[in-house]
Amino acid sequence: MNTIVMNYLIIGGYPSAAMKFAQEAGLESQIDLTSIEKRNQICTSIHHGDIKTAIERINDFEPELLEMHPRLHFALLRLQLIELVRRSMVDNDIGPALTFAQDYLAPRAPQYPEFLKDLEHTMALLCFPPDQLSPPLAKLLDPDMRKQVATMVNQTILESQEVFSEAKIKSLVKLRAWVEAKAAQSESERLRSIPHMDLGLVSPKGEFPEPSQ
Repeated sequence: MNTIVMNYLIIGGYPSAAMKFAQEAGLESQIDLTSIEKRNQICTSIHHGDIKTAIERINDFEPELLEMHPRLHFALLRLQLIELVRRSMVDNDIGPALTFAQDYLAPRAPQYPEFLKDLEHTMALLCFPPDQLSPPLAKLLDPDMRKQVATMVNQTILESQEVFSEAKIKSLVKLRAWVEAKAAQSESERLRSIPHMDLGLVSPKGEFPEPSQ
C-alpha cells in the first residue's frame, strides 16, 4: 500500500508530500525529487496562466519534448493565446494576441487539420464582448482549460521518462468502480452484495482531490 500511495504522489507531482511520506515509510531511495519538483513547477505555471514560463521550464527540463509532441506544443501555444485574449479584455488591446497568433500559431496551423479549426475557434474570442460569448467560446476562458493542458503536459513528461502516467491508486479506484457497476447490473445476489467502497479519493464530479503538500 505504501508503494501505491507513493506512486500517486509521484505521478501527481507533489514533492513535499512525497518526501514526507517517503521519510515516514522508509522509501526515500525510490524518489527523484528533482523531477517531481520540476513537473510541479511546470504545472503550477500553467495553472497560474503563465504559459510562457511553463514552456521555458519544459524546454529546460526536457529539451526535445515539445518538438517530439507537436500537438502538445500547439495546445500550450493556444493556451498562451487564450491568456493574451483574456488580458486584452481588460486593457482593450488585442494587438499582442493578434501578433502572437500570427507569429507562433498560424505557421503551425497547416500541420494538422484540427490546428486550424482550434486557432479559428480561439480567434473568435476577439470578435465578441466577454458577456456575449457563446457557451463553446466561453468555455475556452474557463480555468479547466489550464487544468486540461497541465494534465497533458504532466502525462507526456511521465511517458517520456517511462513512468506510468496514471497513478496506480487511481487505476484501483477505477477498477473497483467498474466492478461495482457490473455487480449492480448483475442478476447474481452474490455480486450485488458487494459493498460500495469509498476511499475518499473521488469527488462528486468524479475527480481526484489534490493532496495537501
